Amino acid sequence: MEEKGRRVCPVENAGSLDNIFRKWIHNPKKLLKEYVKEGMIVLDIGCGPGLYSIGMATMVGKTGKVIAADLQDGMLRRLENKIAGKEIEKSIKLHQCKKDKIGISEKADFILAFYMVHEVSDQKKFFREIKSILKPGGKIFIIEPKFHVSKKAFEDTISIAEKTGLKPFKKEKVFFSRAIVLEHQVA
Repeated sequence: MEEKGRRVCPVENAGSLDNIFRKWIHNPKKLLKEYVKEGMIVLDIGCGPGLYSIGMATMVGKTGKVIAADLQDGMLRRLENKIAGKEIEKSIKLHQCKKDKIGISEKADFILAFYMVHEVSDQKKFFREIKSILKPGGKIFIIEPKFHVSKKAFEDTISIAEKTGLKPFKKEKVFFSRAIVLEHQVA
């Protein structure tokens, strides 16, 4: 049985994740310009149909890489179809996660977790794996929807992340969302 609030957004709803309105209110380049730079390796965890993967790929340029990771093969196929035959295809690596494991061995400079952490059933395990993926000094930007995630639930998530060694770096304002950037600090 699925826990309340832990349901993964189905592929059939991918259109709501990648439309002109969302591109306007949650513009990837504006939202991420402070964190994503040329040459970086970035992970878009729960990438869905790839709105942010594509945006970040243009930001990391030819010397960087975006790992677009999702649990659902259907989401990855949508992204694959969007980038097929385009120059940007060279900068995006598709990766299918397991239900309880991201499964990335490559170290990332930056991780984006947009509207997906509330879907994770074992957040402690998730954040331990995130910390193992992030380079020291690397950051994870967590953005959760206010309509699914209460202030208390978001604070609980941040507390779990902090217990795994990720430290608050900066609170961010994102339209209709709760958002924070955490950092893998060097001890």
